[in-house]
Amino acid sequence: MPDLSHGDDAAAVNALRSAVMRLGRRLKHQRVDESLSPTEMSVLGTLARCGSATPGELARKEHVQPPSMTRIVALLEAKGLVRLEPHPDDRRQKVVTSTERAEAMLEESRRKRNAWLTAVAEGLDEDEWSKLRAAAPVLEKLAHL
Repeated sequence: MPDLSHGDDAAAVNALRSAVMRLGRRLKHQRVDESLSPTEMSVLGTLARCGSATPGELARKEHVQPPSMTRIVALLEAKGLVRLEPHPDDRRQKVVTSTERAEAMLEESRRKRNAWLTAVAEGLDEDEWSKLRAAAPVLEKLAHL
């Protein structure tokens, strides 16, 4: 566990935060569809990872308020990227499901971002690349805590 009173841990946390933020911003520029906001892309990614969900469940997973998610889902539905279906157990609710078009867009987005990241990573030496491969599961865990 990091001890932020310890100079090395505090510096590492600061460097990690800064690097992840810069890398995230650079990856966001590698978008396939400029008409989608990063939040809309994130919702589509959540649907791809977790499957269909109610707007409330999506709001919790995306850390936004339910009214905001209702607006996001409506925008995605208008763009033909999600469809709303009746909830199997609760007629008052709807279930949000991504469309084939959304899945194709996400796949193209992943391909483009992976290609960009691969090109950038070519600047790493073998030792750096080995460390990055080892760090990837840890970063993935941090992203989902």
